[in-house]
Amino acid sequence: MRHRLHNGETNRWFPGGDTCLPEVSRTGHRKEGPMRPALELTSVPPWTITATVPDADTSGRAWTIIAIGHAEDVITRWEGQLGDHRNSVEVHRVDTDEQARAVIDAAVATAVVGWRLMTAGPAHLNLRVRAHALAHGIADDEITIASTEVAHRDVFCTHCRAVTTAAVEIDGLVGCTGCGRKLVVHYHVSRRAGAFLGYMVDAEQQVVTP
Repeated sequence: MRHRLHNGETNRWFPGGDTCLPEVSRTGHRKEGPMRPALELTSVPPWTITATVPDADTSGRAWTIIAIGHAEDVITRWEGQLGDHRNSVEVHRVDTDEQARAVIDAAVATAVVGWRLMTAGPAHLNLRVRAHALAHGIADDEITIASTEVAHRDVFCTHCRAVTTAAVEIDGLVGCTGCGRKLVVHYHVSRRAGAFLGYMVDAEQQVVTP
């Protein structure tokens, strides 16, 4: 089942998803409607909501650690926890997610059984890096993620498919840099795109079609 928005557009990015979208007025104030979902029932990783630093995954045999931006404290902690395996640890300090993806490309080419990926940086960049890792076939239990900042989000527009990066809360509003529509940030993260779902602010008037 797909959801047809009141302007006739079909939401192809989120087929079969929530039929109960929160109502938001044109001024950005939330109308009476469904309560916010429990985070564990959504596709939103907790580390995109609260800055989180998990322990290093010590179960592996080889590690690639990527620090994106200011994440030195996290790297120091992880290196300490992997102290007995230092000869099998590669640490890369990068400034962008593009550089992080290039590190992953090179690491995957020579990865051995027991290889682990650990990345630390802003949550929205970690989502991009995770999407790239998953596209390589790296499993969730082979990836450890630490988020150093959670204010910014990548928002995928369901109308023009552009991605807008902004400091915005979930359920907040952001102007799409592609089509100019005012988007509501939905409680859904695409693992493939590494971005939150955004739909037009007054798109709550839906007609559900078979």
